[in-house]
This record gives sequence, C-alpha cells and structure tokens, in this order.
Amino acid sequence: MEIQALLGLTLAFLFFSGYLTLLLTCVGAHSVTFTLTNKCSYIVWPGTLTGGGGAQLTSSDFELDTGASTTLDVPATWSGRMFARTQCSTDSTGKFSCCMQGAGAIPPASLVEFTLSGSGGNDFYDVSLVDGFNLPLSITPQGAASCQSTSCPGNVNSVCLPELAVKGPDGSVIACKSACLALNQPQYCCTGAFSTPATCPPTNYSMLFKNQCPQAYSYVYDDKTSTFTCPTGANYLITFCP
Repeated sequence: MEIQALLGLTLAFLFFSGYLTLLLTCVGAHSVTFTLTNKCSYIVWPGTLTGGGGAQLTSSDFELDTGASTTLDVPATWSGRMFARTQCSTDSTGKFSCCMQGAGAIPPASLVEFTLSGSGGNDFYDVSLVDGFNLPLSITPQGAASCQSTSCPGNVNSVCLPELAVKGPDGSVIACKSACLALNQPQYCCTGAFSTPATCPPTNYSMLFKNQCPQAYSYVYDDKTSTFTCPTGANYLITFCP
C-alpha cells in the first residue's frame, strides 16, 4: 500500500510539473530576442535604458563594429529604449565616455522604443526623434509576417539648421537637437498652454525631422503615423544605418 501511495504521489507530481510547464508556456513565460546590427561605415556603441523603474539590462556600453551583429535577450514584459552612440572611448582609468550620447541616451539621440506585453496582447514600438537625431536606424519584427517595420532612414544631420546643430571637432554636424532641446520654449516642448495635441501642432522644426523620416516621432504628439504594434511572440531586428 505504501508503494502504491508513493507511486500515486510521484505520478501526481509529474502531472502537476507538466501542467505547470504547459501553463507557463501558454501565458508567455519567455524572453524576447533583439538582434542589433551595425551597417554604419563607423563603429557604434549601442546602449539600453529600461523604463518604469525596472532593472537595467546588464548588456550595455559595448562596441559594435561595422557589419557586426549581436543579440540581447530581454524579459517578455520589458519596456525601454535602445540607441547607439558614436565617437566613444575608454580613458586610462577605464572610464567610458562618448563625444555625444551618455549612458542614459542623453540627447540628441535617435531612439527605438518598446513596450512588450508579455502574453496575449500586442507589443508597441516606435522610432523616436523627439530627443533629436544622431544616426539612422530601423526596427524589423521577426517571426511575425503581419507586423510592419518602421525606420528613420534619412540623414537629418545633412539638413539640420544651425540653431539645432551639434558639431564635432572637425566642424561637421554630428547630431541635430530637437527644437525643444535647443530652444526650450513651450510651443516646441508641448508644455504650459501648448500641453495638448490641439494646442501643440507640428512646427517647421518638427517637420524638418518628419520630412526626412516620415515614420518616426518628430515631436511629442506625433502618434498617428509613428506608433506600431505586433502580437506577442515576435523578436526584433534593430539596424543602425539601415
């Protein structure tokens, strides 16, 4: 009888373990893989910033040579942004620094932004130039044929106005600030009396970005043409200089 009871408990445990595994699979207990590819003619240093007070990813501040790719596995409910910096180096003390963007995507920086749903819903993603532009980039969903890619393929630096331009040591434009960042006025930052979509329409400055990158956020309320969704389960390819 004791043997039969023990056997029954063992079978019950195995059944429960199998059921739990199936349940976790069904509710989306998985990670999402981001593949980061550098097609720029120069080295970039990708970075990540987790939003909502979540734990930061351990993989950041790494070098990505021209033509190279790397992968990052993130939690299925991750929310945050990714970007790439240029002209970075490590000094004799081991301190990492960049000519432009810092560890937290200090603007101006081109961004890709994600809110992953985890299970049974949609992921949300976009390319954002709200914080300015430093290089072209794109998002391509993988493993989900019905999901749309989005990108900023244009070189905003080539048409950047003097009052927005950030120049490198050689005098060339290496980044373009948003009007909000450069001028800090309510009509460009959508604050104060301009804090709603009705009172904060596109400006000549935001249209400079929009004309180069029609799918990207050009300012805060640029939602209609710039937010994309994909059912849970997709992975994503991030390409710098697509």
